[in-house]
Amino acid sequence: MMKQLNISLYSLLIQSFFDKEAIQTIRPGALLFQEKDPVNHIYILLQGSVALGRQHVNGKEFILKILNGEELIIEYQLFKPSPHYHFFAKALSYCEVLTVNRVEFEEFVKNDSFLLQSLTAWLSTRYLKSQMKCQDLIMNGKKGGLYSVLIRLCHSYGMITKDGILIDLPLTHQELANLTFGTREVIQRILKELREKDIISYEQQKFTIKNLDYLKKEVDCQNCPYEICGLN
Repeated sequence: MMKQLNISLYSLLIQSFFDKEAIQTIRPGALLFQEKDPVNHIYILLQGSVALGRQHVNGKEFILKILNGEELIIEYQLFKPSPHYHFFAKALSYCEVLTVNRVEFEEFVKNDSFLLQSLTAWLSTRYLKSQMKCQDLIMNGKKGGLYSVLIRLCHSYGMITKDGILIDLPLTHQELANLTFGTREVIQRILKELREKDIISYEQQKFTIKNLDYLKKEVDCQNCPYEICGLN
């Protein structure tokens, strides 16, 4: 039922705004918005991948989540006067988005009870997912945090192949490090250990998880439902 509500939210917004707003193409590396920018729009991601995160004062990036196609980018305090973004949003690939005026969106939500219910369900799921990711990073350290991220990537972007679960999202070692707030050197060492144990493989910036059960056992995975265990 939760997934149906999420789909309904996305579908309702598409139905309401698709003919009103022009589709914009965003190039890889381009920013949709930066931290502390005023919130003037929400974004409906039609195609492509977008990373949301924060930048530390020393310049290091921390990626909080990666959204991939048919997603909503609503990253602010709803219904608050003159809100600002707390994160940045950066395109990882060529993206197509619909840009919707924030005030118009909020008025639309207020006047539609089903849409408000769907939005509430969507936000509560996002909240639980964020809490679980924080728990994994705090309780399991850098190695367990990386294992947890790989498990979540499987759920969000995994494709079953003869060799295992292909994470169908190009990722550099640095981007993977940014997802765990670790260093590239530490992540490379852990990934090397996993390759030597034949747990994973890495070709053309895409990971294949050959032994998902190993990763789950190492972090005492609780097999959370699909809508909670993801990187989006």
